[in-house]
Amino acid sequence: MWPAGAGTKLPCPRDSALRRAAFSGNLTALPSHLVPAGRSVRVFISANPEDTGAERQALRETVYPKLREFCRENYGLEFQVIDLYWGVDEDEWDSPELQKMRMKLLEECLKTSAGPCFVGLLGEKYGNIRIPGEVEASEFEMILDAAVEAKLETKLLEDWYCRDENSVPAAYYLRPRLEVTRSNKNSMQSSAGPENERPWQEISDEIKTIFKAAVKLLHEQGKMKHSQAKRYLFSAIEDEFDFALGKQTPAFLKKCVCYIRKIANIERFVKIPEMGKYMDITGTEPRIIRDPEAQEKLIKLRDEFIPTIVASSNLRVYTSVTHCDMKLGYSQEIENHYIEGLGKQFYEDMIDIIQATVQQNFDTETDTLYDEILQHSSLCKTYASFYEYKCESLNILHKYVLPSKTGHINPLVVYGGPCTGKTLLLAEVAKKAYGWLHEDTGPDADPVVIVRFLGTTDMSIDLRTLLLSVCEQLAVNYRCLVQNYPKKIHDLRDLFINLLNESSLQRPLVIIFDALEQLSESDDARKLWWLPAHLPRFVRIVLSTLPNKHGILQKLRCLIHEEDSYIELIPRDRKMCSQVLKHQLLRVKRKVTSGQQIYVNNAFSKCTLPMFVNLTFREVRHWRSHKDVDESSLCVTVHESIEQLFWSLEKKCGQKLVSRALGYITMAKMGLSEMELEDVLALDNSVMNELNENSRPSNPLRVPYLYIARLKEGLNGYLIERHVKNVTLLVWANRHLQLIAQKLYLQEDRNLREMHTILADYFLGVWSGGRRKAFCLEDPYLNGCLDLENRSLLEEEKHFMEQASFDRQAPDQPWVFQCNPLEPDIFFVNHRKMSELLYHLTRCGKTDDLLYGIIMNFSWLYTMIKIGQFDKVLADIELAYNYSQEKELKFLASTLRGIRNKVITFPGSLSAELQQRLLPVVSSLPKLRHLLLECDKDGPKYCSIVPLHSSMDVTYSPERLPLAASHLHVTEILPTCNPSTVLTALENGSISTWDVETRQLLRQITTAQSVILGMKLTGDEKYLVVATTNNTLLIYDNVNSCLLSEVEIKGTKHGSGSTYINGFTLSVKHALAWLEASKDVTVIDLLYGWPLYQFHCWYEVTCVQCSLDGVYAFCGQYLNNTTIFHLGSGEKLCTVTSEFSGGFVKFLLILDTAQEMVMVDSEGSLSVWNTEDISNPQLTEDFDCRKEDSEVVSIELSEDQSAILICKALSIELLDTGMWKVAEKFRARHNERFISAVLSKNGDCIIATMESTPAVFFWRRDTGQCMASLQEISGTIVKLVKSSHHNMLLSLSTSGVLSIWDIDIITAMSNIDKTGKPIQSLVLPTRGEIIYSLDGSDCVHKWNFSSGFIEAVFKHEGIVEHCVLTSAGDIMVTSDDKSSQYVWHTSSGENLFRINGQRISQLLITHNDQFVVSLCEENASRVWRLATGHRVCNILTTLQNAFITSANTFVVGMTKSKVLAVSLWTGSITKKFCCEDGITIVNFKLIPDCPDIIVFITSAETVNIWSLTDEVICRRVQLPSNFLKNLEDFEISPNGKLGIISRGDENINVLDLHSGKLRVVHASGVIWRQRLSRDGRYLVYICFRNGDEEEEENDAVSSLIVMRLADGKNIGACSLYKTPTFLALSQRHLNIIVGFDDGSIGIYTVVDRVDAALKIKIATSNSRQIFNNATQTSRPKSSSYSFKVSVDCLWRESTEVFARDSPITVSDSSESNEATPSKKHNSCYDRVCAALESRGHSYTPDN
Repeated sequence: MWPAGAGTKLPCPRDSALRRAAFSGNLTALPSHLVPAGRSVRVFISANPEDTGAERQALRETVYPKLREFCRENYGLEFQVIDLYWGVDEDEWDSPELQKMRMKLLEECLKTSAGPCFVGLLGEKYGNIRIPGEVEASEFEMILDAAVEAKLETKLLEDWYCRDENSVPAAYYLRPRLEVTRSNKNSMQSSAGPENERPWQEISDEIKTIFKAAVKLLHEQGKMKHSQAKRYLFSAIEDEFDFALGKQTPAFLKKCVCYIRKIANIERFVKIPEMGKYMDITGTEPRIIRDPEAQEKLIKLRDEFIPTIVASSNLRVYTSVTHCDMKLGYSQEIENHYIEGLGKQFYEDMIDIIQATVQQNFDTETDTLYDEILQHSSLCKTYASFYEYKCESLNILHKYVLPSKTGHINPLVVYGGPCTGKTLLLAEVAKKAYGWLHEDTGPDADPVVIVRFLGTTDMSIDLRTLLLSVCEQLAVNYRCLVQNYPKKIHDLRDLFINLLNESSLQRPLVIIFDALEQLSESDDARKLWWLPAHLPRFVRIVLSTLPNKHGILQKLRCLIHEEDSYIELIPRDRKMCSQVLKHQLLRVKRKVTSGQQIYVNNAFSKCTLPMFVNLTFREVRHWRSHKDVDESSLCVTVHESIEQLFWSLEKKCGQKLVSRALGYITMAKMGLSEMELEDVLALDNSVMNELNENSRPSNPLRVPYLYIARLKEGLNGYLIERHVKNVTLLVWANRHLQLIAQKLYLQEDRNLREMHTILADYFLGVWSGGRRKAFCLEDPYLNGCLDLENRSLLEEEKHFMEQASFDRQAPDQPWVFQCNPLEPDIFFVNHRKMSELLYHLTRCGKTDDLLYGIIMNFSWLYTMIKIGQFDKVLADIELAYNYSQEKELKFLASTLRGIRNKVITFPGSLSAELQQRLLPVVSSLPKLRHLLLECDKDGPKYCSIVPLHSSMDVTYSPERLPLAASHLHVTEILPTCNPSTVLTALENGSISTWDVETRQLLRQITTAQSVILGMKLTGDEKYLVVATTNNTLLIYDNVNSCLLSEVEIKGTKHGSGSTYINGFTLSVKHALAWLEASKDVTVIDLLYGWPLYQFHCWYEVTCVQCSLDGVYAFCGQYLNNTTIFHLGSGEKLCTVTSEFSGGFVKFLLILDTAQEMVMVDSEGSLSVWNTEDISNPQLTEDFDCRKEDSEVVSIELSEDQSAILICKALSIELLDTGMWKVAEKFRARHNERFISAVLSKNGDCIIATMESTPAVFFWRRDTGQCMASLQEISGTIVKLVKSSHHNMLLSLSTSGVLSIWDIDIITAMSNIDKTGKPIQSLVLPTRGEIIYSLDGSDCVHKWNFSSGFIEAVFKHEGIVEHCVLTSAGDIMVTSDDKSSQYVWHTSSGENLFRINGQRISQLLITHNDQFVVSLCEENASRVWRLATGHRVCNILTTLQNAFITSANTFVVGMTKSKVLAVSLWTGSITKKFCCEDGITIVNFKLIPDCPDIIVFITSAETVNIWSLTDEVICRRVQLPSNFLKNLEDFEISPNGKLGIISRGDENINVLDLHSGKLRVVHASGVIWRQRLSRDGRYLVYICFRNGDEEEEENDAVSSLIVMRLADGKNIGACSLYKTPTFLALSQRHLNIIVGFDDGSIGIYTVVDRVDAALKIKIATSNSRQIFNNATQTSRPKSSSYSFKVSVDCLWRESTEVFARDSPITVSDSSESNEATPSKKHNSCYDRVCAALESRGHSYTPDN
């Protein structure tokens, strides 16, 4: 939990004392359970099983899950109920083993529960007395004599009880039922009487009767004390109540509750058979009565014992009296009513007690060091409790630990083989060291003991984290202030050595490292360079290691030469082992007979390891004196003994249950808690099947707790408890046990996968929240039904499946447990899910869950970053990437690295930062959509800004691979179908296959000492064909990299001199090659590797191309000839010649779909041939390009064959193959030349490289805009190769570095529209969501709000200076610097009319959309009617910063020292305010809600509130002196209560205009712009970062921040990565639009206290509507609208002249203002009116 919550509750002194003890290693001062808040809430249910079955079942099904959820959410703790009778057979209820287990668990609950610990359910039944499991021999014989004296038949006792001499003293024990029935069967096989078949219930009742009568007699005779007699006469429930309530303190009893149910007049219904279970009855039919003796005991317990306890304490006791039904007695209905009430009361009481007794423990949640120390301390206490053998080694260690006066000190090394007890010995030393040092150095000493069991926690595996945690612990203990812990390992080691020197005589230091061999290899930890060989005087270091692992002992011997510094733990001698065994047995009151001792000695002669002794003890303690023991009874190795222990458990608890339970504990990354084990076993159908084989209960909910308890008891000491972050986990005590469990239970792959899947589903919460899991049945057909979801099931089958599905009560698994929804930052982390889920998902191969359940889960990302695990996030993403190879993950990792500093400092900004960076690329990387939706859902809890459209340029760097010192050495690069694998050929003859991501060389081929000319792969990547300077083609098997054949290429030469292979090409089955200046093409069969035939051409061959199906070969030659051959037969089909026969055929393109062939010659001329009749192609198109002085560099056919890209040195052309015309043309800039160009996979982008430019350029085809130029840091690019399989591009730079670019990600950049110039202003209509931008050009751009794309461009004659819109945005009025005004219809784009004549300084439109005010500085300003263009009036005064009042009566503006209100009807000044001499007006604003009130600031530093109607100053507020020196901005809230003033510094000044108080709120940087929301609740501002902040990787220029004015809290912040140039807020929702300097806009919305409407709005915004299929919906092409060339109206000094052909009818200017023009021929008027009226008449000005 986070300190925000911690601040409200100070840590209690007990906690800080605990903390001090843990840090200094004083283990004796730590409580037994070691978790400061208690390990969990464990409640023991004490009840009679017969009469409370229904209550306990109902509580289990409905109440416990709710309480568990409550504890997890509010305290991060588990809630566990111990009800041992639940799920157990009735015959078992009496078993002595069960009763013994109940008492043990009751004691455990009372000791360890963090909250409530005992609940008693008492009814009208006292319950049965118990059968003793073991009775001392003397006492048993006395009871037998008394039974004979009372004339009772004792044969039954003699049959069922057997004497055991192994007990100390000798005793009689109750024989197991199986043993008795077996011996009876053997002795009476001939006469199998009815005696053998008697049910156990009868037998046990009879045994009880004998004991009862005999003990009563002995008690009456005074031969047996009351305390002895109790165990024979009391029921289990009385024992439990007595133990839990009778011997506890009043404070403790607050944690206990009793529920008593009395049934009125129950005796009346004694004869109803069903009532037998609710009371004790005696007698037989028809004389059945209530047992008076049991009733008397019940009354004593219920009405005397419990009230006495209540009188002296705060014990909660609830009594309910139920009345029976006259006919049916205690009917089902009455019981259900009682159960319902009990459930409610039980829930309330538990919550009450939990809230009163459990402390919310924040320490381990926030303090990883404290948690680490607690984990090792807990393990230390556990291990030390198993230390049995007092040996010489302990004395040596004791002596070593004490401070000596002289000589230099070395670390002490304890070594020995597995299971020799090294860990237990070191744990014992760690536990006692504090006490030893205290005794030695006196009471004032404060020793420090640091213990680490290496390999047991995440922080003790790597040297770096180990040293860091030890240094931190030393720094805390010795009060050293370490500003920053070093990042470099050597610096960390130096710090460690320095901190050791802080020790002193008063504060000696002991460091214990167990199991050095468990350190990982990183940082060369196993070379032990970090370990100091000589220690300061008051420091002791104890180490342990295996002798033969990783050569650690040998390295220690090189470091520490003194032999005294080594202790070897060797196996003990047999005698000593026998002694130890004897002591252990006596401790549990057992021994072995002399006959049995022989076999024990025999076993000890084979093995004397401490662990073997312990395992032998476990086996021998169960031996009885009459049991047959032989050689096979004891194993002779540790390994066999452990296996035997596991098998004995399987017999006891069931094979499947044990194998799965131990399997789950072993395979879990950190172990499992008891509750988790119960949950997981309940989800495992094979376990539930085994449990329910005999009886199929109505709901096989869970595994009865008895089995878990037996498992824990059977493995006590081997399965130990370990405390990690408030959770107690079951783990193996040593690695040996783990290995054997692995070998026995985790061998089969199928089982392993199934178990990992169950664990993954559990931590994902797949079956939580009442979801029912199908119960596997034995019928294979039905199993098939349950597994195959896609099978269409019949109705009855579905019904059957529902019947066979059950809620297994798995808990919910959020990433965090939220205590308070309103405080999202106060939470407990679900550490169990954090540590386990990823591990199991990767092992069961659930890639989708891995992607969407973890990595793309916002809650996971946020929580991990919040708790400081940023690096772990990156490591987990990398792990997931290695499993899934999804490029989205790679991009996400690089995105997170880019925002690292920002989100570590402000985790809340994570959602906004991610959305900004992911929105542009999500169309190319669709799997990121899930994360975006998660950000929408959960992000607003922490940051109220939600980006709707991001214009952030994608930051991207390619994978790079250095191939050679220079590009000249690289001959060829080939992409493959695996995106990260490439083939490269160097001129020295080596061909390498690289994994680009890992930079690993996968395979290498070396050709026989000849230079490689080129290489190609066949389409299926089966063959690799290489051409060499020896004029041979080498054919390789690409998969195995072996040479298949070598073929020499021959041909007729033209001229003299040696010639090389000029080129080669591959078809499906053939390779075709030709020499320089040769007329022959050799055709080679790839499969057999021999030449088939030669094609003879007319002229020298220049290029060859094969058809896609591999049937035809097209050979291009000199003089622009092409000959077509049949590849199968070698037959020449025809030859065609281009008209432009000057050059040679440089490229051939075959369009299979259109059956066309394209010939491109060396001069760029092009001819198209129809090849439908292959033997007679027809010329269809030709392009003569000989005039252009530019050679063709490369040519490419788009994937869909719809376009051809021709890259020439000076231009790039795109040819449309449908119409055969140039669709687009891009020219190179002056003095620049193209090297090569390619198309993106979808053909939307052109990617090109320029000569001597180290960058890759991306153009958008539709707009011709250069979207990005990505710098290639390794040098100028000389080669571009496109992958045909993936959207990948390979580039080679001059320095020989290969870069691999993902075109998908770069294409995403073209999703951002830009005008190309800085946005100067943004105009938004009052209603509707359209954005218009002005950027100092002759265009107004219309942007679509939801998609962020430019929808339309309105072109003007001059530079646009002003723009206003009607409230619905359908009419736009603009003005430019050429003294023109334009009226546009925005949806059709039509320029309705144009007015010329005056340069406008400000344009205003009235709130009712009827009139426009055009203010001029030089001439008279005008008010004119929008519908007609007619003047209403002139305004002769010059006004600045003008506004129109909301009643549409005045235009209010200012001059230097006056505020003027001018009538819109007459143009005359009707109201004015003049300042005193020398004072000027700095700024003024209207108050939206008070139309007649104006607020203005004067240079005298006063804020004045002026009433327009009364022309008086209502209020004046004086500001501090010099306050206005740097006034930047001034805003007024709608109600006129607050003024917000910014002065270009880091403060926001909030002025209360009523009281005159000025409040200063500090901003996070220098404020650049601020805007107040329409409702006045929020202030949105942009501030620039302070220069002294450390620069981030991707430098954020400024931040966009939203502040809630009510509490002054920043509710959202978002970095802006471009320079902002304009900030606008929409009127209706709080949408923020930011214009940037590159002509792009960003759109954000504010979601404070997430509400449904905004959620829907975000979800439906275009950026979230991303289609997952590959065919992206193409973006709408933006329309371009142009201005009217002819002028409709010309303004003169005071008149207007309408053009003759103007759509506006001229009216006489002398007519009144209200004159309406005639409707004749006035089409324009109609259109404007129609547009205005279509919005209805109910429009009010301030809507």
